[in-house]
Amino acid sequence: MKAVVLHEYGRPDKLKYEGMPDPVAGLGEVLVRVAASSVNPIDYKMRSGEARQNFPLELPAILGRDISGIVREIGGRVTGFAPGDKVMALTTKAYAELVVVKASDLALVPEKLDLVKAAALPLVTLTGEQLITRGTKIEKGQTVLVSGAVGGVGRSAVWTAKKAGAVVFAGVKKSQLKQAESLGVDHVLALDDPQAVDKLGFLDAIADTVGGKTAETLLAKVKQGGVFASVLGPPGNAKMHPTVRIEPVQAVPDTKTLRRMAEDVAEGRFVIPIDRMVPLADAGEAQAAAEKGGIGKVLLLA
Repeated sequence: MKAVVLHEYGRPDKLKYEGMPDPVAGLGEVLVRVAASSVNPIDYKMRSGEARQNFPLELPAILGRDISGIVREIGGRVTGFAPGDKVMALTTKAYAELVVVKASDLALVPEKLDLVKAAALPLVTLTGEQLITRGTKIEKGQTVLVSGAVGGVGRSAVWTAKKAGAVVFAGVKKSQLKQAESLGVDHVLALDDPQAVDKLGFLDAIADTVGGKTAETLLAKVKQGGVFASVLGPPGNAKMHPTVRIEPVQAVPDTKTLRRMAEDVAEGRFVIPIDRMVPLADAGEAQAAAEKGGIGKVLLLA
């Protein structure tokens, strides 16, 4: 098979498109012919070495967390899947033509959802959903602000919070205010407008996808006994707010949730924007574009 291989940490041009041995499905595993993968921030942080402490790589390595594709073979003790099934998963080694996935991590793609576009969903939808359900544990009528609300994770968190019956604030940049209004939230807030942030009252929870100084500022807006959940770890000033519960969130596979979120996308209930689709061989260029920010999902066509 062909795959995108990283032989050493560094810039996007360190990603090389080359031949690799075909993987083989073992017990409880499924071999998938990949239709598409997608680029996520963790991919380029792992490539550059920025995430080396928490996500060390055994080089040479194949990056990537999202796949959609067609089942080619099933290993022993696998039920519920057959060759030809359209599937998607949050997995590893996704920048390749063939990927072996644990059957327990694999979900069927809804009929109304385009197979290639399904590759945009696993990591961002599961992260956003778990940021709310496992992180903030927000309940009906409570208030929650989602920072970075127009990003893929943010949109998924907003949708999950809305379904829970929460009062949802979308925290975005000034330039994104109009875009954020389309999310159907209760309130929109420009996080780069200090006066607007100062006027914000206390909230039951923050669902943070931004981190940095913005996270430190928002932490002060959580009421005593409230929750600050983040996909980027605790804010730097967390010790200054001992009455706020800090909940770090890292996505884990959950096929039932992935299928449900995919069905919601297929029915148009919320949207994960896709900016471009590029050949797998151009993964380095795709990562470079995504790393600059400000665009939707970038898909790699295998």
